[in-house]
Amino acid sequence: VQLQASGGGLVQAGGSLRLSCAASGRTFINNDMAWFRQAPGKEREFVAAISRGATTTFYAGSVKGRFTISRDNAKDMVYLQMNSLSPEDTAIYYCAGRYGGTSDVKSQYDYWGQGTQVTVSS
Repeated sequence: VQLQASGGGLVQAGGSLRLSCAASGRTFINNDMAWFRQAPGKEREFVAAISRGATTTFYAGSVKGRFTISRDNAKDMVYLQMNSLSPEDTAIYYCAGRYGGTSDVKSQYDYWGQGTQVTVSS
């Protein structure tokens, strides 16, 4: 599976963005998917995950209630709707996929997109 993230940009604090991740490959529907992010000088951290059939989602505490992960298996797409953005959300956002269940552990993900930059100004 190959992943291509898009939708990042510059937004003011309090604003919203929707990130998209396009997947190629016949087995996308079998992958559990997630978003991670990496701020300058920091480790890559978990943001949100969604199961293959979208029946299970979970979020990092820092984004819960503000971000929503979703997927469209018919279009091989995963999305991250981000609301009430703050400067602390500034990072490169990566989509990732794996087999075998949702996880918040980055080392358990098999496939990664190239990342899309999100910058939130105060």
